[in-house]
Amino acid sequence: MRILHTSDWHLGRSFHGEGLGDAHARYLDHLVELTREEKVDAVVVSGDIYDRALPNPRTVELLDDALVRLLDTGSRVVVTSGNHDSATRLGFGSRVMEHSGLHIRAAYEGIARPIAIPGYGSQDTAGHVVALPYLEPSVAAGAFDTESTHRAVLTEAVTRGRTALPDDGLPVVGMAHAFFAGATTSESERDICVGGLGVAPRSVVDAFDYAALGHLHGAQTLSESVRYSGSPVAMSFSEAAHTKGTWLVDVARGSVSAEFIEAPIHRSLAILRGELDNLLADPKLEHAESAWCQVTLTDEIRPAAAMDRVRARFPHTLRLIFDTPPTETQPITYAERLKGRDDVELCCDFLAHVRGGRGPNATERTAIGKAVSAALRRGDEPMADDGSMFSLEDLR
Repeated sequence: MRILHTSDWHLGRSFHGEGLGDAHARYLDHLVELTREEKVDAVVVSGDIYDRALPNPRTVELLDDALVRLLDTGSRVVVTSGNHDSATRLGFGSRVMEHSGLHIRAAYEGIARPIAIPGYGSQDTAGHVVALPYLEPSVAAGAFDTESTHRAVLTEAVTRGRTALPDDGLPVVGMAHAFFAGATTSESERDICVGGLGVAPRSVVDAFDYAALGHLHGAQTLSESVRYSGSPVAMSFSEAAHTKGTWLVDVARGSVSAEFIEAPIHRSLAILRGELDNLLADPKLEHAESAWCQVTLTDEIRPAAAMDRVRARFPHTLRLIFDTPPTETQPITYAERLKGRDDVELCCDFLAHVRGGRGPNATERTAIGKAVSAALRRGDEPMADDGSMFSLEDLR
């Protein structure tokens, strides 16, 4: 049986305020073409189809169009719900859709209905898929009569799915959306762990000829037959070094051959760090000029108009971080901070604090001095109609 293994589309997601719709559309175009070229028996999508339980209409249309085009290639499509999806909404009409070759498993009741996958262009069965949706332990444990842990509910789900398989000697692919021991996380996954109970041992899915996993956003191989596809589109700067793509897998009984097909990159990610003037002048950073950037500035004094200056060279900067080197240790108590300092110095200190270390210049210091003097002079006088204690005329 030949499959394409993908997961964690998170349709409808944004990246630091930038919509990912175009990036997702480009990946789905690529996936449809890859499905057609490779003549796969099935495309399996292991959870988190949407990024939220209530996707907007445009996102639903994007998925609908992609599924129609995938089915038009002649391949079957198997979809499971993830922890971001609404199982009820994603699973609506699933029994009817099976007649068109689209199999959606979004509830635990469907686990005991393995999916027979015919060979591409054939009516003969090439293999079977046991499709496990995301199983919330607090919900599934009651239905399965198990402990409320991911390990317990996944073990019971795999047992039920395998028990329902025919004894025909054909290969079996298992799908699961979970965090298995030995895998590596990134910043963009929603945590499903409570006190470590979210981690399941890999041995739970070792019974399958191939385990097509979802939930973690970095593509990774736990064993030759157990793999995460990762998300096809980056969703955090922690994924800047990831290579995104899809697994093309040939599965036989007891053997697996897998090739990772890279996905197109809508816009690359770049993580920059250094002093502002150095970053703006460094010719080695030309690649970042078209990338989505996370920039960390290490200037001793926070530069004025920092984001504007950064974006003058790196226009797609989405995140700006200030990592100012530590200065002298400040007094511990508030009283010690005030000791020996007059009102003008305190106001200047405050200005330097809110500006990241950049204190007032001579003109600003003079204005602060005049403002403080006016405030002290008029402290006992009634406020003006606008609530102010002094006017701009006092500062001139």
